[in-house]
Amino acid sequence: MPREDFACTHRLRVRWAEVDMQKIVFNGHYLTYIDTAIAEYWRAIGLPYPEGYVERYGSDVYLRKAAVEYLGSAHYDDQLEVLCRTAKLGRSSMTFLFEIWRGADDLLIAAELVYVNADPRSKTAVALPEDLRKRVLGYEKLAPAQ
Repeated sequence: MPREDFACTHRLRVRWAEVDMQKIVFNGHYLTYIDTAIAEYWRAIGLPYPEGYVERYGSDVYLRKAAVEYLGSAHYDDQLEVLCRTAKLGRSSMTFLFEIWRGADDLLIAAELVYVNADPRSKTAVALPEDLRKRVLGYEKLAPAQ
């Protein structure tokens, strides 16, 4: 997917503790990188997590699905860009796409995460708040789903 299709970019540098015995970033750390990027996404739309989301809407988002495709490996001290965008807004779910790049030509990771908006007490799905939809659509410059 073209890089300009991603609304949010988070830059980071690989730390020593994230590299495994193979001298590459341990696979689970890529999800941490993605989690850091999603926190930046929430800030960018004016909903820093958790207070901006949980306290404002009285609901919370729970990870339902994570699919990661490993295309290459990062190494200690590499500078990475984690790209993030909302691909779909469902009734109660949000689908995010991510790519992690080293430089302009080295795509390392492609990922899809699906979050479900739910009542924190009952853990049952509830509709995404309209205010959230407006914020996402405005930030992403997406057309409302038909």
